[in-house]
Amino acid sequence: MNINAIREQFPILHQEINGHPLVYLDSAASSQKPRSVIDAVNRYYELDNANVHRGVHTLGSRATDAYEGAREKVAKFLNAGAPEQIIFTRGTTTALNLVASSYARAMCGEGDEIVITQMEHHSNLIPWQQAAKATGATLKYIPMQPDGTLSLEDIEKTITPQTKVVSVTYVSNVLGLINPIKEITQIAHRNGAIMVVDGAQSTPHMKIDLQDLDVDFYAFSGHKMCGPTGIGALYGKKALLNKMEPIEYGGEMIDFVDLYESTWKEIPYRFEGGTPIIAGAVGLGAAIDFLQDIGLEEIDRHERRLATYAYEKLSSLDGVTLYGPKENRVGLVTFNLEDVHPHDVATVLDSKGIAIRAGHHCCQPLMRWLNVSATARASFYLYNTEDEIDRLADALLQTKEFFGHAIG
Repeated sequence: MNINAIREQFPILHQEINGHPLVYLDSAASSQKPRSVIDAVNRYYELDNANVHRGVHTLGSRATDAYEGAREKVAKFLNAGAPEQIIFTRGTTTALNLVASSYARAMCGEGDEIVITQMEHHSNLIPWQQAAKATGATLKYIPMQPDGTLSLEDIEKTITPQTKVVSVTYVSNVLGLINPIKEITQIAHRNGAIMVVDGAQSTPHMKIDLQDLDVDFYAFSGHKMCGPTGIGALYGKKALLNKMEPIEYGGEMIDFVDLYESTWKEIPYRFEGGTPIIAGAVGLGAAIDFLQDIGLEEIDRHERRLATYAYEKLSSLDGVTLYGPKENRVGLVTFNLEDVHPHDVATVLDSKGIAIRAGHHCCQPLMRWLNVSATARASFYLYNTEDEIDRLADALLQTKEFFGHAIG
């Protein structure tokens, strides 16, 4: 990968923050956008702006082609099978809520189990809490090892013939670890359960093959993979999607409406009521083109190198605690600086032009498992460099000194 050439395509990176060149280390929250994505969204609004699936005029036809073309790109990008198995949503949160509200609430009842983990983002935890409360199902958690990983033995013990749904993040947004999704899916299926995957942190960074993984539902967001905010998608197996009822009603998702009864369109349109996020879908399609031109395998290798370099660099600093396993991690490091609150760390780093995330990362149960109230997180993407990690390490030394402590 030619990192300099890649960085040239991201306009936002070429600025100073507080008098320092920007070092953006918060891509796990939201990635930056290349010029090609920005241009694609602008071009849609400048030339093709119209509603989809409705007008027979030229602009409407062009907008529909662009929107449905993006759906086809997503399906191919994930090896999802047919495009109609891709439902456009506002993002991972909306997609997971759709499965929990439509599928789980209809299929679960007293005596059934929903299985998740304690490392889940709130978007993959609260919907299952609510589904369990609404149906009388039992919410269960797969135990985590001391480094946060999951053992197949614990997974086998937790998932039982009473389990109806298993929902696990592919990659932890705090620990950076990669869960054995294919193996978990096989265990879930052997017990008659469906497998739901939060792919928010995996889709931008590694090649995804849904046919190989054999998961039943898969959710992701565009804004973490160089696409616009407010767009994402849910993949589902056809047989399951066809069983599900819409949870949002209105225009576009209907087939026939009478005064007292209505019927729904076929998938995916029954789940896309109202005017969809057309420009977002166009931008997501452009982001997929951008990532595929570089190659997901190349991006994965680059980020793993950065993660290893950052883990070793930060672990060499006295007073820095790192969380998650050292091996088999994606491009992020979560840490704490001794006696300094993560928000203070982030504030000092920002004064030096370095953007990181600080807080509970929408993972409060995981923070309690780690026995901390919050952590700092530096996350990397295809446009980051080892020099930027060096700047991070130097700034942490200065932060420690600023708060009156010596660090070696």
